[in-house]
Amino acid sequence: MLSLERVYQAAHLLKDVIRETDMIPATNIKTNCDLFLKTENLQNTGSFKLRGAYFEMSQMSQEERAKGVVACSAGNHAQGVGFAARALGIKATIFLPSTAPISKVEATRQYGAEIRLVDGVYDDAFNEAVKYQQETGAAFVHPFNDEDVIAGQGTIGLEILKQLPHMDAVVVPVGGGGLISGIAYVIKKLKPDCKVYGVQAEGACSMSNAMEQNQRCTLSSVSTFADGIAVKCPGELTFDMCQKYVDQIITVNDDEIATAILTLMEQQKLVSEGAGAVAVAAVMFNKLPLEGKRVCAIVSGGNIDVNILSRVINRGLQTSGRLSEVTIELLDKPGQLRDVASIIANTGANVTKVSHKVGGENMDINGCSLHVSMETRDRAHLKEIEEAFNRAGYKLIHKP
Repeated sequence: MLSLERVYQAAHLLKDVIRETDMIPATNIKTNCDLFLKTENLQNTGSFKLRGAYFEMSQMSQEERAKGVVACSAGNHAQGVGFAARALGIKATIFLPSTAPISKVEATRQYGAEIRLVDGVYDDAFNEAVKYQQETGAAFVHPFNDEDVIAGQGTIGLEILKQLPHMDAVVVPVGGGGLISGIAYVIKKLKPDCKVYGVQAEGACSMSNAMEQNQRCTLSSVSTFADGIAVKCPGELTFDMCQKYVDQIITVNDDEIATAILTLMEQQKLVSEGAGAVAVAAVMFNKLPLEGKRVCAIVSGGNIDVNILSRVINRGLQTSGRLSEVTIELLDKPGQLRDVASIIANTGANVTKVSHKVGGENMDINGCSLHVSMETRDRAHLKEIEEAFNRAGYKLIHKP
């Protein structure tokens, strides 16, 4: 069984392998609590996964190491296993879902691991990895449902208690549950009055559902850009530990996650992937009872694919009211564009794109529509723009 002694052993073994990541006060992020960020996105390999993978593999016998290891992952665990395998001189074969970001696949390959892509999501890669393990006898390094992996992740809990001893709550990303199991176990054993909250993506809420239904359940599908926590079914061990040690698990949607990524970049100069930002999203959007509390949010990884980063930023800007579009019904006559632009400029917004269309269904013969894209401050600013158009007598077809 997992014990504090095992977690301390993991911490001792890992001290020359991992970074003790910084605890950063998030003074620039608007929240209703005193927020601190545990920056596992700055860990070696770009996520917390190295801790559990290395500790698990370090406990293998020479006979086990000679047969090699097999793992499955959406990307971060793969990099952790690849890093550990290279450091320990073990052959690694890693199965990844075809949906894994190319950047994570290539980073894993650079550690020397053999990569096998599987159509589908994490659970499909897991099934193929199990088949391979049975055929070859290689040791399976599970990404979350393993006591040594959980002990490795639990070392984060020890660091949190050392860096922020007087905290009231810890907010943790949840996929299969390995990270929160390790952290919650340590926190509840050493500081039982501290709350431990988990956060999942709305489109991959397997552990959240399991906690509500009091039994493990498998989602028919998952849908979220937070690929690191896109897990259809939680582990048996991690589910049991969440039931014992976790106070609550809630969900955030992809728009909220994108906004958190944008906020971390702008306000804290931190790059986070989708899975890494869910805890911050939960705090920012007041999903948990944290008002006036001292809170640690885990930024669990920073391995976001640059090919989708611009889309994520754009979504975050839209969700936070920084980018918006409005369509205005007008009479097609000279001076209309000037008057519309004047209203927008007087409210302090910036026009980025204008599209003019003559006529349309349910519109006067001499009517037209003007579609305007704008840069704005926030949603309150959008409301101010809408009210300015209404006062000027304009009809908004599509409101901000």
